[in-house]
Amino acid sequence: MSDGRWRTAGGTLIRVISVWAVSTLTLLALAGILPDFQLQADDGDTVTRTAFTAAWGAGAFGLLSALVWPALVRALLVVPALVLGALVFFLNGSLLLIALRLIPDGRGDADPETAVVVAAVMSAVASATSTALAVRDDDAYRRRLSRLADRRRRRSGAPRSADGERGGPPGIVFVQLDGVGHDVLEQAAADGLMPTVAGLLADEAGHRLTPWTTDWSSQTGASQLAILHGSNFDVPAFRWFEKETGTVMVSSRPASALEMQRRAIARTHDGGLLTVDGASRGNLFSGGADQLALVLSMAARLGKGSRSRAGYFAYFSDPANAVRTALSFVAEVGREIGQSVRARIRKESPRVKRGGLYPFIRAFATVVERDVVVAAVIGDMFAGRTAVYADLVAYDEVAHHSGPHSRDAEKVLTRLDRSLGLIMKIADHTPRGYRVVLLSDHGQSPGETFASRYGLTLKDLVRAGCGLPVPRRAERTRSASEARDAVRIALHRPVVGVQEAENPAKPSEPVVLASGNLGLLSFPDIEGRASREQLDRRYPALLDTLADHPGIGFLLVRSQKHGSVVLGRGGAEVPVAELTDGEGPIAVFGPGAADAVRRTDGFPHVADVMVNSMYDPETGRVHAFEEQIGSHGGLGGEQSRPFLLWPRTLTDPLDAMAAETPRGDSPAVPAGVPRAGLVGAEAVHRVLARWLRELSGPQVPLRQEGFAGAVRVDEPFPDGPAGADVPVSVRVGEDPPPSVPAGEPGRAAVPARADEPVRAVAPFPAAPGPDGPVPDTRG
Repeated sequence: MSDGRWRTAGGTLIRVISVWAVSTLTLLALAGILPDFQLQADDGDTVTRTAFTAAWGAGAFGLLSALVWPALVRALLVVPALVLGALVFFLNGSLLLIALRLIPDGRGDADPETAVVVAAVMSAVASATSTALAVRDDDAYRRRLSRLADRRRRRSGAPRSADGERGGPPGIVFVQLDGVGHDVLEQAAADGLMPTVAGLLADEAGHRLTPWTTDWSSQTGASQLAILHGSNFDVPAFRWFEKETGTVMVSSRPASALEMQRRAIARTHDGGLLTVDGASRGNLFSGGADQLALVLSMAARLGKGSRSRAGYFAYFSDPANAVRTALSFVAEVGREIGQSVRARIRKESPRVKRGGLYPFIRAFATVVERDVVVAAVIGDMFAGRTAVYADLVAYDEVAHHSGPHSRDAEKVLTRLDRSLGLIMKIADHTPRGYRVVLLSDHGQSPGETFASRYGLTLKDLVRAGCGLPVPRRAERTRSASEARDAVRIALHRPVVGVQEAENPAKPSEPVVLASGNLGLLSFPDIEGRASREQLDRRYPALLDTLADHPGIGFLLVRSQKHGSVVLGRGGAEVPVAELTDGEGPIAVFGPGAADAVRRTDGFPHVADVMVNSMYDPETGRVHAFEEQIGSHGGLGGEQSRPFLLWPRTLTDPLDAMAAETPRGDSPAVPAGVPRAGLVGAEAVHRVLARWLRELSGPQVPLRQEGFAGAVRVDEPFPDGPAGADVPVSVRVGEDPPPSVPAGEPGRAAVPARADEPVRAVAPFPAAPGPDGPVPDTRG
């Protein structure tokens, strides 16, 4: 055995002994503190005998945790993820009781309740000790990473670099800070709330911050679908009604998300941004990745083979992860309750109700999902994956209920920055180099809710304009929350559809849906898209009632005489074809508003009447049609201005777009120059795809003659058409996958589908809290 291997073995042995010693001392201390926990015989023991008993118990518990715990978690794949998070304490306590039974002469004893507490403390202490020792052993750390790199090179057949260091093309990690607008990020960095981001901006050779403009539908469903799959065509809002099937599509409902993904793939003939060695973590859509964790569209694939849920179990397979996250979850629930009570005492305004299950939903988004996603990203980087896309939803969830500029939201930004710092630190030690790109899918605009400001909901206003009965007391409109639906999925509970809550009691009554400050009106008994003339004949006061309301900015409706038109206060009416930024009903909504409205008007499932709330450019405020004081979904303010923070070693996004803009595409713009910066989520997709090509080489489909022969990658939407044909891509210079049948060089087999066996999921490395050091991933 070489000297290096002796040193490695010696260092590992020292760490094991150190963790064992600290665990023994912890067990002794707990035995002295807790009355129902003992390590001695009833008539007492010597100090030496007691210490031996504690060492035996600590060693037995450590071995059981290392050997039995992963098998227990793997066996509990059918248990809801959040239930597992609570069950972990009882399982851990059971392992401790078994360990105590293994002590000779029966000297160890504890009540079941006490065993749960002792096991939790033991796991936390052992994890903290192991991590602290590992972080300070730089040589061992680098040797472990080198071994990980060697294993991956051997699997891929890639040669090792001559100098033995990190070789090959760098990978790229995309971290989406959900709902964080450009101006919010810039201000948070300037105020010292996000020191990691501030450091990236301060380094002239580091990163550069660029804003981009969303589509009219400024929400995660539309933006992330386009970013990951290249198209958000026919996604008019977070939720919309499809007359031909009588279905309400909801972006945060798994079945809807899967169908949206299928339609995007069918339109682009591309599996997605992450089809080549990619990983999708915490997203609504897969992006074509094979490695999935907490991906909503994949939650529609029922059964034990759902790889999306595997992210929870891979993370909780380490009992220390489960204990730390569970304790943080409880602390976050208490923090939300305290902040909510303080807001009520201070009579802060605007304010929405934050009781019921909301504290738990917030804790799930800000703790559980954050921890699982960050751990998954770290595991992907250690594995050397080419492309990783992860979504952190914590800020978006808190800003909806506390406000995008509130102290509550600022504290969440600080904790997210610590997670970003951890990822950046990990990137310095991974088997391959990484470029880290930060981006957001939309911002948030503040403002009092429509119902709070005017005493009635949009649905009440529509019913009044239609001459239908209006409830005496306005009912709250359900808030669109990805985190809320993710919690239901984690509990194996069906996501509540909008059909039950929003569909009319009679087919002749309108369907009114809300997506932030964007409202959608559909009339199910009118075939196709209803025209202004049809609505005026049936409901003469409806359109004027809406257009003249002070809380509404403008309407979009089809006219039989003039084509689609935009209506505003005072009888303003402008054909969509003649819309101009800065003029008419859309004057205050800024550059790009006219093109955004025109594009949405061409969608097959655009609503009969699209309603955008008012916008005050002086205060930046809008009125959400949902119970949100920080909202997004329509036009107006910061919600339409997200950001892209990218390494300067990559091509400038505007240069990338200019290179891809067809020459002479628009007579009003010089050939090769983009119209107005980075506009639309589809443009962001093209930029990210270009960066992937720059780092890893171009991707080409295996079947060159077309896409008709490619296999399906998605399950069909329930009672809907079959999945789209998509190509399978590989990097130039690579051989086709081994699954390609002989004689059919262009046809690739699809990886695991819902009806195939469960894939083994390796545990993610233990990711400490945002304040903690780099986790121990060295085994």
